[in-house]
Amino acid sequence: MKLGLIGLGRIGAFHAETLAALDTVDELVVTDAVPAVTERVADRVGATPAGSPADVLAAGVDGVLVAAPTALHAELTLAGVDAGVPVFCEKPLAPTPAEAERVAAAVTAAGVPVQVGFPRRFDPAFRAARAAVEKGELGKLRTVRSTTLDPAPPPASYLAGSGGIFHDCAVHDFDAVRWVTGREVVEVYATGSLGGGDPDAFAAAGDVDTAATVLTFDDGTLGLVSNTRFNGRGYDVRLEVHGVADSVAAGLDDGLPLRNTHPGATFPAGPPHTFFMDRLATAFRAELAAFVDVVAGRAAVPCTVDDAVAVAWIAEAATRSLHTGRPVRIAEIREPATVGD
Repeated sequence: MKLGLIGLGRIGAFHAETLAALDTVDELVVTDAVPAVTERVADRVGATPAGSPADVLAAGVDGVLVAAPTALHAELTLAGVDAGVPVFCEKPLAPTPAEAERVAAAVTAAGVPVQVGFPRRFDPAFRAARAAVEKGELGKLRTVRSTTLDPAPPPASYLAGSGGIFHDCAVHDFDAVRWVTGREVVEVYATGSLGGGDPDAFAAAGDVDTAATVLTFDDGTLGLVSNTRFNGRGYDVRLEVHGVADSVAAGLDDGLPLRNTHPGATFPAGPPHTFFMDRLATAFRAELAAFVDVVAGRAAVPCTVDDAVAVAWIAEAATRSLHTGRPVRIAEIREPATVGD
């Protein structure tokens, strides 16, 4: 199989190494906006360098991965779709939910497979939690809690175009709780604060460095999502699902970046996870292997454009709630945006 990869920043270069190690990938064609980066990554992983995204698509690839900056996701995804090539697009599908709606409509009309990157769906513990819910082992769900605590914030230049903590960070939690519970979010209440590092960088982007979000699902289940850009002990990704019959948790391995103060406790044994690339390494490999199966026609898309649209609206509702100080219903912001599309 011959795959293309567009964008070789932090996550793109990481994907290049993962793809190059897959037995099912015979050739990898890569490109980046910076030619020197293209050459460096191509040399490191044994890939074929290309001069532009158009050159990648013209190279006869069977599928293409989009890991370019967010502003280019929609354009590059649709270019792949127009070429009839299955696409893996890193989140988000587009910079705004309304634009994501339009991209999703075009993808659906074309009938070309497009997978969106939400790696927690491929984490073994998260998958086990979903399976427990699907089997009814927990009984009726009452609460779900999801956590993403980053050890340090991204650069100010990244923050300016990130869309804010809900679209950039919490969106992974929003996807995880929606996927694991199998329910839709109908109302969002969010709050946030500034206080870590350089607050001016976040304020300039209209953002916060720490946030909490309460989600109400369509069956009455309540969700709580917590996020921060400043967690000195490491990279913390966890999920808890509580039902009337049982409760489960994902992310409680020995790399959990928490110091247990219970006398005599030895868990977690450490060392703590330091970033998403070590915490979710297994999930990333499984995610890209799943895309290979999609390209080969062996599997359906595991995370669709419709999934990406749904969580984009949750993130948008959280952003609006943060700035208005009130709960925001998904219907009140989504319906006006889709009228006439």
